[in-house]
Amino acid sequence: MRQHTVTDSPYGPLTLVADDGVLCGLYMTDQRHRPPEDTFGVPDDAPFTETREQLAAYFAGDLKEFTVPLRLHGTPFQLRVWEELRRIPYGETRTYGQLADLLGSPKASRAVGLANGRNPVGIIVPCHRVIGSTGSLTGYGGGLPRKQRLLDFERGPALF
Repeated sequence: MRQHTVTDSPYGPLTLVADDGVLCGLYMTDQRHRPPEDTFGVPDDAPFTETREQLAAYFAGDLKEFTVPLRLHGTPFQLRVWEELRRIPYGETRTYGQLADLLGSPKASRAVGLANGRNPVGIIVPCHRVIGSTGSLTGYGGGLPRKQRLLDFERGPALF
């Protein structure tokens, strides 16, 4: 059974979706590849207590790595990419090419980008930490301004 709720964040409302009580989706408003709302299931806050607590700690700067259980639905390649995304440390970035290398498929940077764009659990599975080979921001389902804000947030205040 699917359930969903909406929670506030510094990046706008986040729709949380659970599959039998396990988080399977986190979507931003106007997110590219956001599933139709009728697939989110019944409104129910109950399955999302831990997710909300971890998101609040993350946005407060007190949590660097999410441990909330996930049930990700995707192709075997997508699942491998999303698992590799979870290994990118807080405040760091990787390029699509670096991820392709880590997956043992050095010529698959475009496929990595497509899988990254289909990540169903943004922020928690940190697809915002992936950048272009030149260091430029490229593609983000939540929009490039949000991606930049998330990266700036994780890097912390600049020291002058």
